Amino acid sequence: MTSGRPIVTLALCALVVSLALPTLAMAQEAQKTAWGAPDLQGVWDFRTITPLERPEELGEQAFLTAEEAANLEQEAVDRDVRLWEEDARRTEAGGNVGGYNNFWMDRGTNIVGDRRTSLIVDPPNGRIPPTTDAGDVRRTRVGSFNVEIPESYTELSNADRCIMGFNAGPPITPGGYNQNMQLFQTPDHVVLMTEMVHTTRVIPVDGRAGLDDNIRQWSGDSRGHWEGDTLVVETMNFQDHDAYSTWRGSSTDMKLVERFTRLDASTLMYEFTVTDPATWTRPWTATHRMQRNDLPMFEYACHEGNYSMDAMLGGARALEREDGEQ
Repeated sequence: MTSGRPIVTLALCALVVSLALPTLAMAQEAQKTAWGAPDLQGVWDFRTITPLERPEELGEQAFLTAEEAANLEQEAVDRDVRLWEEDARRTEAGGNVGGYNNFWMDRGTNIVGDRRTSLIVDPPNGRIPPTTDAGDVRRTRVGSFNVEIPESYTELSNADRCIMGFNAGPPITPGGYNQNMQLFQTPDHVVLMTEMVHTTRVIPVDGRAGLDDNIRQWSGDSRGHWEGDTLVVETMNFQDHDAYSTWRGSSTDMKLVERFTRLDASTLMYEFTVTDPATWTRPWTATHRMQRNDLPMFEYACHEGNYSMDAMLGGARALEREDGEQ
């Protein structure tokens, strides 16, 4: 009889531990700040090779198989290795200076955890809805590359003017490099700071009203509130993006709803819904799992058009003089 007691005791211990594990896991996931709000703070990495839009050739395929995802991830690694090992390609004076080489790119090598074929989850086809006629005009004028000889800095895009970054949003979408976002919290505010162009949004979460409609900002006017453990951020009052917008030709009437939910110690679920009838024929939604990054944010130095405003406009005036002499 006595020899069976250790077995019974071990069984009871195992039962207690198994019952306690879900509670411990929940306690770990539901991390709280000192004032009792869900703790979302930290540096969050949003690199991924999962595209925003589903490639058309995938049709209605919403998810990759494990094998397909592994192959794509390996291809991304192989591509980086191949480009790193290539011989340097020198430019020539007076020639095309080209773009960034692979050293400067930081696209990531992983598919998002659920193996979706796109970050967009609605519409079901995983693609941005069709644009309106006015939206199409704005979209095609987003980049400065559409302006051959700018008369003024106002004809250059917000990105070339270092006002906004191409992946900083809002909304935040992966692309290129500097793909980190740091989140800070106080009892009354949440701060979202992206590494790209160090864009910072200071968001009240104390129930105060938004700005008047006549006050516009490049990143809009954001107000936040909590729905359970999810931070919901609603943004309106975007600056005049009628021409040379940096975010896909969106209009001043765009309404953005972002949701931030901490799934565990290393994962932040980010979801956003865009509603802009002046640009897209219906609202659309994307989700992304950002990963905790224990490295510090890097300061990003933005140089106008990788040159300077003087150089860009000076070059435009030189081209005008050449045209006048011909």
